[in-house]
Amino acid sequence: MEYLIVKWLHILSSTLLFGTGIGSAWYLLFAVISGNVQAIAVVTRILVIADWLFTGVTMIAQPATGFYLIHLAGFPMQTPWIKWSIVLFVIALLCWLPVVWLQMKMRDVAAEAMRQASALPVRFWSYFRAWIALGIPAFFAFIAVFYLMVVKPAWG
Repeated sequence: MEYLIVKWLHILSSTLLFGTGIGSAWYLLFAVISGNVQAIAVVTRILVIADWLFTGVTMIAQPATGFYLIHLAGFPMQTPWIKWSIVLFVIALLCWLPVVWLQMKMRDVAAEAMRQASALPVRFWSYFRAWIALGIPAFFAFIAVFYLMVVKPAWG
């Protein structure tokens, strides 16, 4: 029963992690495409809160439950799909950390542009391009981790 509860928590936190990431990307992308500075300011403000609340918590819960599942199941840490899952998770984490900083910068810049009733400055677009550039490898890293978790390929 303990294994099933931890597995459920692991799957639930992965769903929240991935779902928040996809939802955040979707709403920010389309707010930016709209060109509406007020919408961008609102979305970035909410996005930062959601990222800390959901993504931040699940970035801790995922490895905690994952390592505990490895222990409970008796998998060796040297198992290739486990090692690759960890590497890919770390890549996604290393992408997420600067993404949160970029989101806070975009939030502040958009809020200032909204207060001044002006267009978004050039630095917003620099932050946004970096946000996209970091989001793409994080997305594919998580897709690969999902694959490895479900399939557990028997390499070598």
